[in-house]
Amino acid sequence: MKNQALSIVLILVCMVISNAQHKGNYDQISRQNILHSGNATIYNPTVQQQINKILNPSTHVFIDVKALQNVEATTYTAIFNVSQIGPSADSTNLLMNQRIDKIKNSLKAVGISEENFAVDVISFVPNYEIEVQKKLFSKTYTEVPNGFELQQNLHIQFTKTNQFETILTACAKSEIYNLVKVDYYIENIAEVYKNLQTKLLKLIEEKKAYYKVLGFDLTEYNVAIADDQYCYFPKDFYQSYQAFNSVSFEAIKKKKGVTTAKKQTSYYYQPLSYENYDVVINPSILEPVVQIGMNIRLQYTPKPKEAKPKPVVKTEIKHKYYVVSPNGTLDIKALQTN
Repeated sequence: MKNQALSIVLILVCMVISNAQHKGNYDQISRQNILHSGNATIYNPTVQQQINKILNPSTHVFIDVKALQNVEATTYTAIFNVSQIGPSADSTNLLMNQRIDKIKNSLKAVGISEENFAVDVISFVPNYEIEVQKKLFSKTYTEVPNGFELQQNLHIQFTKTNQFETILTACAKSEIYNLVKVDYYIENIAEVYKNLQTKLLKLIEEKKAYYKVLGFDLTEYNVAIADDQYCYFPKDFYQSYQAFNSVSFEAIKKKKGVTTAKKQTSYYYQPLSYENYDVVINPSILEPVVQIGMNIRLQYTPKPKEAKPKPVVKTEIKHKYYVVSPNGTLDIKALQTN
């Protein structure tokens, strides 16, 4: 019986460990170590308020539709900063060209040709050192050129993300380590917006039919519209955090000071959440993508009822008076009222 109970406990422990392997460090970070907002919380008051939200009926009708499409980049451009020094202008330029040519030759094997390289010259300036000239009663300090520094940005275009590792390796062999950024480019962005527009128009028609079933004939409403479209790149959605535990009970017991160490900062890609979108195209993503969205908001206001003119009833009274003459004759005359 004890062995059976022990087996059950071991199974439960294994299940807990297996579940924890999928959580990672993101949800286990101490609050004091968060550099940016975004850490997952067990209890979220905002979510609870949304669940318990009280709806307020209105005679106005609002149709809000939002669509998002995740688009993989067609091409990528990695930008590296390269710095080279030399004793003369010619030798400095020659050393720089040798380093870049070495990278080009190395990347031809993975399909990155000469056309996929571009060089942006940032600066080419002489370096100076101080020369001391001693005289009988004084010293003179003079700046004299002792070499040149050439700084360039190397642009490398590629089409597949798995090529980037090869690019980093090739640059490292040429002692180029300063990666500035990676830009994402997509073709036919107009087609993406057109696709989102088609999806939203279809959704709007479905919602109009829904309101019609509820008894709202939107043809009897005045309509106002507002729309928006946007495009976000992965560089806009990287967040950082620090995962560490600095508590030392041993140091407290021995009453000794703790020398703090530099903590590593981790980064992760946090794209737009789908919770506020009605339509999401390509929702499952494996790598950072370009996120393109479109919002449409329609406001329907009841048309004012036309006031029917009331019929005007004119009452005309004709007044008459009678004149009796001395001889007894009767004369009838109309009374002038104006």
